[in-house]
Amino acid sequence: MYFLKKITRTTLFKITSLNSFSLVLKIGIGLITSKILALFVGPGGMALVGNFRNFLTSLENIATLGFQNGIVKYVAENERNRNELQKIIATVFITLLTIAGFLSIILYFFATLLNDKIFGSNYDYSFVFRILALALPWYAVSVFLLAVLNGLSQFKKVIWINIIGNAIGLLVSIIMIIYFQTLGALLAIVITPALLFFVTFYFINTEIKFLGCIRLYLFDFKIVKNLSSYSLMAFVSSVLAPIIFLAIRNRIIKKLGIEEAGFWETMTRISSYYLMFVSTILTVYFLPKLSAAKNNLETKAIFWRFYKSILPIFIVGLFFVYFLRFTIIQVLFTKEFLPVTDLFLWQLIGDIFKVASLILGYQFFAKKLTSAFIIAELFSLTVLYGLSLVFMEYFGIQGVLIAQAVDNFIYLLILSLYFRKTLF
Repeated sequence: MYFLKKITRTTLFKITSLNSFSLVLKIGIGLITSKILALFVGPGGMALVGNFRNFLTSLENIATLGFQNGIVKYVAENERNRNELQKIIATVFITLLTIAGFLSIILYFFATLLNDKIFGSNYDYSFVFRILALALPWYAVSVFLLAVLNGLSQFKKVIWINIIGNAIGLLVSIIMIIYFQTLGALLAIVITPALLFFVTFYFINTEIKFLGCIRLYLFDFKIVKNLSSYSLMAFVSSVLAPIIFLAIRNRIIKKLGIEEAGFWETMTRISSYYLMFVSTILTVYFLPKLSAAKNNLETKAIFWRFYKSILPIFIVGLFFVYFLRFTIIQVLFTKEFLPVTDLFLWQLIGDIFKVASLILGYQFFAKKLTSAFIIAELFSLTVLYGLSLVFMEYFGIQGVLIAQAVDNFIYLLILSLYFRKTLF
């Protein structure tokens, strides 16, 4: 009994509990949104939504220059140094707003060209790109503010922002999809993150006077230079990776048909629901801890805390997911999506390897191991793309899932070898 009380009083338990509530809510919202998508847009529309999500992920990370993890690190290190903290906030805000404004101009005037590249000339969703042009600056600043809160170790506020954002996303998605089908689904993806700015802005002002920090004379190019290494890392993982997934999906559409691409997108969507638990815990709790770790002994303790507490729970959860896969498909989607049940096994195997490697991958960001990270990621993406094309020829859509599992295993092996002194 004392042991249980001791556990429930820990910061990790409290954050995990609140985060679990947030994720249950998000998954519940995801169930509703997925059901609506399945009913109103079908597998073909799901594939188009997947293409747009991949494009948007790349664009968002270009707009924020991949600074998020760097912001968390430098804000955490300078939390008590108010002068330096103000310089960081002012410099990053001015930089991101300038970049986002430039990208918005490109989006607006090249909307038709982008539509043809992402959706193909048979579909006309250029209007979506023009709306995105207006929404992008708001979203970029929102991501920045969330990273500042994370760096200040305001874990609960970060999670509450996610909870409120999910609720807003549900409302916007229901309205837009019901009235505008696929177009509505695409617009909802664009509008929701921009609306989150107002929520994030409210929470940041409970910690610091944000607008009081924004002064042009505080701009320091040295801060941008220090953060640039994170841009290189983010470019590989958050810009190139979605482009690779976009290329694989387009290959599936060409080789196997748009419905098969929709089934793969559906499996990816389901995977993203349960991976949220781990990724959120890593971002809001483990990354700041790894950044603050002063030696290998402290880092090793953080690694093994993850492997002993989070990973076992995750694996047990995946067993339930596999045995309930038919129910999951019928609840989340429709009978039209039942072929997705054949994709679960390799997806779950790959996700176990992925989660096991995530904590090691975060060490790249925590300690600014830029070159090692870029080499590892480029190798992993090359393996994924190559194996996907080869295995697709022999195993169809299953081959893409097998390729992901093999790639995740190889990536885990490489990181375990690279961090062997810290890990063991």
